[in-house]
Amino acid sequence: MPTKRTTMRSSKGTKLYAKRDSKGRFKDIQSYKKAHSMDIKRKSKAELAKAAKAKAVKAKATKVKAKAKTVKAKAKTTKGKITKAKAVSKAKPKAKAKKKK
Repeated sequence: MPTKRTTMRSSKGTKLYAKRDSKGRFKDIQSYKKAHSMDIKRKSKAELAKAAKAKAVKAKATKVKAKAKTVKAKAKTTKGKITKAKAVSKAKPKAKAKKKK
């Protein structure tokens, strides 16, 4: 568990964080500005877990979308082949009929 920090002000009026040890003595004095900016930059375990979960969901959605696109392309290709086959089968009887004349 992180150590608690007490907010204080220096004699000049600068805001400070005072870190204490288990006996209550000052362990470290930090500038509030620097410590606060680092707190904002650092992500918690919960935030990291949430980001990882969102990334996994997004990757899965992209994969599903790509698969759907592939299936649609295959269906379009198959439909084109069927249409060509029908056109060829219709064209053959006419060719035979012309030969008879």
